[in-house]
Amino acid sequence: MHELGIVFSIIDTIEDIAKEQNLSEVSSVTLQVGEVSTVIPRYLEDCWKWAVKKTEIMKECKLIHEPIEAITFCEDCEKTYRTVDFGKTCPHCGSENTYLVVGNEVQIKEIEAL
Repeated sequence: MHELGIVFSIIDTIEDIAKEQNLSEVSSVTLQVGEVSTVIPRYLEDCWKWAVKKTEIMKECKLIHEPIEAITFCEDCEKTYRTVDFGKTCPHCGSENTYLVVGNEVQIKEIEAL
């Protein structure tokens, strides 16, 4: 379960930001989670609930996650398409000369704090 490692990394980052900004409490964190990131939102949420209780500044912090649609680019026809629907094969021209443009990342979008 790599979700726990991701949660610890996010908490460390947020705690660093909180120190820099003299924040007293972080009430919510919004994460953007790529559709093909291999992160399972349900596991992420469970790990989050457990881990934030072990912090001072984030004990009641709510996790909000937003999906990022996976998009692939075809180098042959120069069009994009939904990765989850078609995989590596371009639906426009049938080429496999493609690469993922967006959709495998996990990133902090917003931190709500006092």
